[in-house]
Amino acid sequence: MQDPNADTEWNDILRRKGILPPKEKPEEEEEDEQLHQPQSVVKTYESMTLEELDENEDEFSDEDELAMEMYRQKRIAEWKANQIKNAFGELNEISGQDYVKEVNEAGAGIWVVLHLYKPGIPLCTLINQHLSYLAHKFPQTKFIKSISTTCIPNYPDRNLPTLFIYYEGEMKAQFIGPLVFGGMNLKCDELEWRLSETGAVKTDLEENPRKQVQDQMMTSIRCSAPSRRNGDEDSDED
Repeated sequence: MQDPNADTEWNDILRRKGILPPKEKPEEEEEDEQLHQPQSVVKTYESMTLEELDENEDEFSDEDELAMEMYRQKRIAEWKANQIKNAFGELNEISGQDYVKEVNEAGAGIWVVLHLYKPGIPLCTLINQHLSYLAHKFPQTKFIKSISTTCIPNYPDRNLPTLFIYYEGEMKAQFIGPLVFGGMNLKCDELEWRLSETGAVKTDLEENPRKQVQDQMMTSIRCSAPSRRNGDEDSDED
């Protein structure tokens, strides 16, 4: 039987007429051709940054252009969303003149936590420390502070510390005075839970940390309560 891959004039005629299939190429030749074939940019552009996309724009083939442009728009949208999500990250000081801009005009979808304080009040200092940590933990929320009388003239010191919680410029919650915060025993995770209840932050805490303290206190009280002796109970019955 004649070899269909043999280099004969008769086989060439049969191949041209479609009677014989094209001559099979040796495996080494196929591998060599694959190595030298230009790779489509479509296979690599998804790993590029926006800057790399711009730098390599001339290398895109016509059929890659549409897919590349769609991917570019997707990356730009992701970048903008990430910028908005992580726009803050610090506890910043504002004055009364900044109030409207920083609070009422904070923008759509923005939560604002405003701390009115005064230097020299220990609980205010403690809350500022906690808020600095929380501002870093929740960069999508705007944390700001202002000296009380600078922000609101004649604001009474007895109301300090004060937290005002805003969403899209509208007040949603307020915490006024030292008793609300539980004094100098206030822990950062307790304040985080309080803020999460207003919606200002999305905490990963599963339950109120203060509840654990209260449960421990109740357990301690029960354990320390004096037990009545049998003799005392008998005398009461008499």
